[in-house]
Amino acid sequence: MDLDVAMRIASAGMKLQAARLRVVSENLANAESTAPTPEAEPYRRKILEVAARRDRETGATLAAVRRYGVDRSELPLRHLPGHPAADAAGYVRFPNVNPLIELMDMREAQRSYEANLNVMQMARTMLQRTLDILR
Repeated sequence: MDLDVAMRIASAGMKLQAARLRVVSENLANAESTAPTPEAEPYRRKILEVAARRDRETGATLAAVRRYGVDRSELPLRHLPGHPAADAAGYVRFPNVNPLIELMDMREAQRSYEANLNVMQMARTMLQRTLDILR
């Protein structure tokens, strides 16, 4: 495999993992965000869809974000009668964000980012050694 292709694939992987980290960070930051009123909807967990795209120049298949979306799963209810967003029965809808899942996603994205970074560093080292040999 051409080192340029390897670097493009790793770069696309790093961009994808950076996007995942941004989404996870936003989800964690809003894990306890409720709506201001009972009628309004609280924060919904954001997700991203991944797609494989073909790089026309190199012919390589690269990973990329297809689209951003929201998780439409059920919003958990908590009984907090004094809360401003409580309904008539005293229940408040909270975001469908599970911090444990988000932390696991964050760890996976971080490790994938580091793996792609290692590929970039190895390809760069190989290119540098090739240039040194040619001198």
